[in-house]
Amino acid sequence: WDETHFGKMGSYYINRTFFFDVHPPLGKMLIGLAGYLSGYDGTFPFQKPGDRYEQHNYIGMRGVRLCRLFCAFLGSCLVPFAYLTVLELSKSLPAALLTAFILIFDTGCITLSQYILLDPILMFFLMGAVLSMVKCNNCADRPFSTSWWFWLSLTGVNLAGAMGVKFVGLFVVLLVGLNTIYDLWDLLGNLSLSLVMFGKHLLARVLCLIVLPLALYTAMFAVHFAVLNRSGPGDGFFSSAFQSQLIGNNLHNVSIPE
Repeated sequence: WDETHFGKMGSYYINRTFFFDVHPPLGKMLIGLAGYLSGYDGTFPFQKPGDRYEQHNYIGMRGVRLCRLFCAFLGSCLVPFAYLTVLELSKSLPAALLTAFILIFDTGCITLSQYILLDPILMFFLMGAVLSMVKCNNCADRPFSTSWWFWLSLTGVNLAGAMGVKFVGLFVVLLVGLNTIYDLWDLLGNLSLSLVMFGKHLLARVLCLIVLPLALYTAMFAVHFAVLNRSGPGDGFFSSAFQSQLIGNNLHNVSIPE
């Protein structure tokens, strides 16, 4: 059922047709982009579960046979992400390998990654955020180094990605937030660290873990509204002034009083 739901939204992006959905736009935009780049023309109706795709090129979005394509590719990335995260946390190769094998042979994870769903995209950013956070923690002895800035910034990017796919991404934001509070509290208690240096640590985390994710999250919606410029099933959720900007809407180019 969800494949008909999100596949249709991918088609909306390809056709630039405006729609409304309860989830943020990033996941559907990426699905639409994957379909567009792989040659899908956005014409499949996605009317009900089980409809055959026939001649429509859906492989790029779903990746059933070509596992390196988008949803299947992102799902396969969970294995190295989990491996690296556990390796960084435990420094134990057997523990990391066991974690990777558990995910490799997990039927649910394999199944979710075979269809046009938001779940593999969401899990990619969730696990990416956790991995980046752990890598940044392990660079604590080299603050403000290139690797430290890279992993801190990448954590912020992954937080924006998780929130941009589904609001359940808030849970990883909470996890990273609690880790950051603990980290800053530990730094504040370090008597060998000056208040100026502590202020730099605080500012770096505000920039990378608050400002950067918010900027990227806002940019997703800017792209969303820029791409969807044609009248569609989501028009009625918005004001008359907004509808007047949509090509094909009855109010298109009509002068709307403020």
